This record gives sequence, C-alpha cells and structure tokens, in this order.
Amino acid sequence: MKQVYMDHAATTPVREEVLEAMLPHFADRFGNVSSVHSFGQQARSAVDEARETVADCIGADPTEICFTSGGTEANNLAIKGVADAYEKKGKHIICSKIEHHSVLNCFQDLQDKGFSASYLPVDGGGLVDPEKLLEVVTPDTTLVSVMLANNETGTVEHVAEMAAVARENGSVFHTDAVQAVGKIPVDVNQLDVDLLTMSAHKIYGPKGIGALFIRKGTRIAPLLHGGHHERNRRAGTENVPAIVGFAKAIELARDELPVESARLAALRGRLEQGIRGRIDRVRTNGSATSRLPNVLNVSFESVEGEPLVIGLDMKGVAVSTGSACTSGSLEPSHVLRAMGVPPAAAQQSVRFSLGRTNTEQDVDYVLEVLPELVERLRRISQV
Repeated sequence: MKQVYMDHAATTPVREEVLEAMLPHFADRFGNVSSVHSFGQQARSAVDEARETVADCIGADPTEICFTSGGTEANNLAIKGVADAYEKKGKHIICSKIEHHSVLNCFQDLQDKGFSASYLPVDGGGLVDPEKLLEVVTPDTTLVSVMLANNETGTVEHVAEMAAVARENGSVFHTDAVQAVGKIPVDVNQLDVDLLTMSAHKIYGPKGIGALFIRKGTRIAPLLHGGHHERNRRAGTENVPAIVGFAKAIELARDELPVESARLAALRGRLEQGIRGRIDRVRTNGSATSRLPNVLNVSFESVEGEPLVIGLDMKGVAVSTGSACTSGSLEPSHVLRAMGVPPAAAQQSVRFSLGRTNTEQDVDYVLEVLPELVERLRRISQV
C-alpha cells in the first residue's frame, strides 16, 4: 500500500544532512559547553557557529538567540518572562483568539495570578484586524502576542502592522513563528518584533530544540534557574547535537525556500482544486490570500473529521484534524470557532499539510482514495 505523509505541520522527518551534522556531537564531540578544556571548547565552538547560523537566517544578531527545548518553552519564556520583567509597567496582556495552546494557557495562568487579558477576534479567514489592537491596547499593556502563521489553517497574520502599534504604545511584541519559519521569509527587522519563537522539528530538524529571538534591550525574566547558560536567560546544559541539527535545518530551509515554497503552493493548489472538482459540499477554512504555501484545511459536510483521518490512515495517508496538540479532543477547534465556522463544520475539518517529500503522485493518490471514503462515510452518517 502506498504511504503518503501529509501532516508536516505536526512534525517532519529529520533530513539526512541534519542527522549527519548532529551525529559527531553524540559521541566523538561530546564536551560540555561550559567546560574550559578542549572538549568543552569544541562544543562551545559548535554552539556558537549554530547560533550565528540561526541568527543569520532571521536577520538577528547571534546574542539575540536563546536556545530552548522547543516552541512551547520559547512561548512560555517570552510571555511569562516579559510579564514578570515588566510587571511594574502594568499587568495587561493581549493575544489573539487563535493562538497555539502554549500561548493561550500561558495567558490563562497569568490571569489566574492577577493579570488582565484581552483576546483579539479574527475575521472569517482567520485574520486579526490591526485596528482591533488599537481598540484594546492601553498604557498598562506590557505584552502583545500574535502568531505569524496559524498551525491549523495556515493563515498568515499582518504581524508587522500590529508590532508597530505595540511599539508606539511602549509594549513588547511577541510572535509565534513556529509554522512560518522555513515556509515563508521571516526577518525580525522587517517584522519589527521584539520576540520570535522557532522550533526545529517543523523544518526537518530534531524534536526537543527550539529558540527564542530576544531583541537587544528587551527585558525578560528566566523560567529556569541554575547556571549562567544562554546569557542568563535559560539555565541548563546546552543540547549540542540538537542545536547543531537545528542550525543545519534552518539553513537548508532558508536556502531552498523560494523554490520549495512555490512547489508546495502548486501542490496545495492541485490538491484543493482536485477536492473541489471531485467532492461536493466542501469548504476551505482560512484566508484565501494570506496563507502558508503548504497548508490546506477543509471541512467535508456530513463527515466527521476523526473517522475521515482514520479512514485515510487505513489507505496509507497521514493527515490530521487540526493541531497535533489537540487532535483527539472532542471539542471543535478553537481556531475555527473564532473564525465563525459553525460547530458542525469545525468538527468536519481535516488539515492537509504538505512537505518536501510530497509529489504530484502523492496528491493524485489522495484524490483517488478520498472521494470514495467521503461518500462511504456520508452514507454511514445517514443510516
């Protein structure tokens, strides 16, 4: 049976070039970055070089890169770290209603501790209107956090416009760019953000490693306390193999982005047009114009998303019902609900997320098996 992986927004396989870069640091070059002897110096050199590479790929200075255990920790460090460091300025924080749960749950935790929060609405395509930020920002607002690209729909937000509003107000602006890095150009100076979250496993790097860009002059309190690692921003012995792998992955993604982005957009278009041409009563969820090149979220009327995902898996096709962090939940997607998608349609949504190994043949195979499966599930739902 043919195997087709179309869940790259959940995670990606580690590229061979990335694995090759990492391998020596598991055994031969195993030193602790904090050690002063030659083994430690070798490890320090590898981390310094990786930091320079990651920084260069997003237009940052190497000193502005703080390595973390992944996107979730980076989001927590950004939000809680700023809330703590700027608490004397005010205790009002703002994010959008469609953020990843690693942002939303941080906001809830801070609210439980006495902070006030505002949640920006989105339109039917999942876009935040920057004017809505102007309506709720106050002199007490210390932090604004709006993701660059949504993990469920692929909608790309107008982050630079919102960052300008925050800067004018004296507020720190953070963006979760986990889904955007490697898919669209990401430059921290063009976006004019203070904090930006990245994760390696979304771009063919290893799991368990991410980074937070922290613009010079932005105060941030550490989450972890211990040694003086990462310029006193994140205590703990550096994960040298993963850091090296992250750098290689982001470098490859940056270099290949123009060609790969166009290729993925063409494949996504082929898939979307094929679905609409072969299956009736479908709706595409997300912006039609401001979107990632590789993500397609579709609702199939009268077909629950979970059985469809399982049915496709039995045909060798891997997709998801939305975020990998919330798949399996019986609740409709908070992202689709915020967009005004009816609850039934939200439960009927499936996310296809394409990647570098996908081909036209993969898309055609999905278009071959999907219509029959949808029709069968619709007949069952009517019984």
